[in-house]
Amino acid sequence: MSVQSGPQWKARSEMKVLNTDVPRVDGPAKVSGRAKYAHDIRLPGMLHARLLLCPHPAADVELLNVEPAKRIAGVVTAAELADRPDRTIFLGQPLAVVAAETPEAAEDGLRAIEVRYREGGWAVTPEQAAAEDAPRISRRQPNALTERETGNQGRTERALEGADATIDETYVVPVQHHCCLETHGMVVDFDGERARVWPSTQAVTGSRGEVAQALGIPADRVEIVCDYMGGGFGSKFSIGPEGLAACQLATELRRPIHLMLTRTDEFLMGGNRSGGRQRMRAGASLDGKLVALDAEVWRHGGIGRGSNPGQPYIYKAETDSMRIGSVRTNTDANRAMRAPGHPQASFAIESAMDELAYAIGMDPLDFRMRNLEDPVYHRQLNRVADEIGWYDHPNRETPGIPTGGTNVGIGFGVSTWGGGGRRVCVVTVRIDPDGSVTSSAGSQDLGTGVRTYVGSIVAEELGLAVSQVTGRVGHSEYGPANASGGSTTTASLAPAVKDAAHNARVAFSERLAEWLECGPGDVVFANGEVRSGTNERMKLTWSEACSILGSDPIVATGEWQSHLQTSGIHGAQAVKVEVDTETGGLRLVKMVCIQDCGLPLNRMALRSQINGGMIEAIGYGLFEERIIDPWLGVALNANFDDYKLPGSTEMPELVAIIDDDDERQQVIGMAEATIIPGQSAIANAVANACGVRIRSLPLTADKVLMGIQEKA
Repeated sequence: MSVQSGPQWKARSEMKVLNTDVPRVDGPAKVSGRAKYAHDIRLPGMLHARLLLCPHPAADVELLNVEPAKRIAGVVTAAELADRPDRTIFLGQPLAVVAAETPEAAEDGLRAIEVRYREGGWAVTPEQAAAEDAPRISRRQPNALTERETGNQGRTERALEGADATIDETYVVPVQHHCCLETHGMVVDFDGERARVWPSTQAVTGSRGEVAQALGIPADRVEIVCDYMGGGFGSKFSIGPEGLAACQLATELRRPIHLMLTRTDEFLMGGNRSGGRQRMRAGASLDGKLVALDAEVWRHGGIGRGSNPGQPYIYKAETDSMRIGSVRTNTDANRAMRAPGHPQASFAIESAMDELAYAIGMDPLDFRMRNLEDPVYHRQLNRVADEIGWYDHPNRETPGIPTGGTNVGIGFGVSTWGGGGRRVCVVTVRIDPDGSVTSSAGSQDLGTGVRTYVGSIVAEELGLAVSQVTGRVGHSEYGPANASGGSTTTASLAPAVKDAAHNARVAFSERLAEWLECGPGDVVFANGEVRSGTNERMKLTWSEACSILGSDPIVATGEWQSHLQTSGIHGAQAVKVEVDTETGGLRLVKMVCIQDCGLPLNRMALRSQINGGMIEAIGYGLFEERIIDPWLGVALNANFDDYKLPGSTEMPELVAIIDDDDERQQVIGMAEATIIPGQSAIANAVANACGVRIRSLPLTADKVLMGIQEKA
């Protein structure tokens, strides 16, 4: 490639660093405890703050007196929140804040606040909210509201009447929590003129603007630092009420404020994946075509709208219609959570596809492929089917029946996502005379490996080892960057890193050409050396080449290049389970996921992301569910003791396959797609094992056992 031709990704066969297994450069810092998260920040004179949350789903706040809290030993101040409502509308709505010398004193201060509520009518379940006499959640609209209609329902009804087999079933998914190991919050150090802030955030650039507005100062006086953050999964785009409260205290006290939510606070006000209910009426022909689908989709997003892309999802129906709306409740609003709405839609459509396939006596794998227009899915489904052992499985056209012992079942699901980028990021690459190389980007690393490829892309460009390039991220001074959401980080940031690295190489080549007695376009960077492409005897070690710079380093910037990225990905998963038909107990035996993503930057990180998606799907499918007592309005599992997550003993064999038949030579974000179909495949595997179709998540043993008893 000529040095003047502009940035282009190398052919995969020519890559030495990219498209290989690259260990995470920040791994040692994390496992040793050297990595500092927002929660770890300690500053001289720092105060610890806690929020007072309303314990009722809806209530009038008749009295709120913070003065008693100020008399508690160690408490510095207590205050109502600037936007404190007179009437709360969701369980856990924040009302006041206490700042103290220690976290324990802050907790004591909360208990001392004098507060009196008059409970109003409330509804914490969709059933309560949809009742005729339910209290209104919003003054502007009813609790249950159909928001969009698509297709022609009359035509779909006629197609259903002519179908050879039909189903009419309802599928329910629960509210799931993000369960970030680091809770929401930030540390604010504000002296009245300038602020340095450590947030746990998915948006360094966005946080800077929000903090500046909250403190009433220009954004260029705010410095955001997010070297490490303990998970976001879509819940940490905004500084939230907790960030605003920290800024309120910092403005008043001019002392550093440390405000991180407690775990219970996190469950009540930190957002969630919305639940939902989907009625699917579908029909198929004996030749395996999905001839009709009518869907009624209700999203359950608390005081929010909830998420669901609608039906049919991925599969093509000859005729379809849909009505989609939201049922609001007096609970915290949903937030984005990996692939917002897609796992919910997947559970309904994948379950329905399985039920239809068995109704016409067809292999559910074949039935899927007959209704998937994109041939990539055919290739991927065949691959996971072969890996999971489908072609030797006895239940290919008819589910098994309870035997009184252990039954084995296999299920499938597919996913889709965009993953494209946009023009936001600006990256700087610096080559110093001492040989050090830095690559700096304002983007945050959620734990997905951004810091690693910010350095490794530059290493590839300059012919260096990854250890020779320092990737720096998570700081507002490094330049603008997009928020990490929608799997857009890689496709937005990587092209800018590549552009900066290319520009640095061009500038360095121009400085070295005379020394190497060749043109700038003939300078070759490889294997830690710089040499002439026309005379192999003319070469320099990396240190020698950099020393030529004297006191004048190479500093190059790069911006997003659209041709280096694209969008549109596919994935397929297969699951094998064992069902104990005497107890209803489930054991996952094996999960297989194949995922395409265009050009892989780091194969080790890619497989890790695929495994992570499958593990999250295990949690969604088998364990996770927010539970609020419908009559008392009390959260029953707002902690990690009672909210169940999968652990190491629940892990099956995980097989992560990178789809190298995808030959697109552009990068695409892919991580969110891997969370989408796993729980659907698990449910289908259970039905395949013993003929019991569980239509509500999570797939607990009691549901399986009751299904077996009903079938008997």
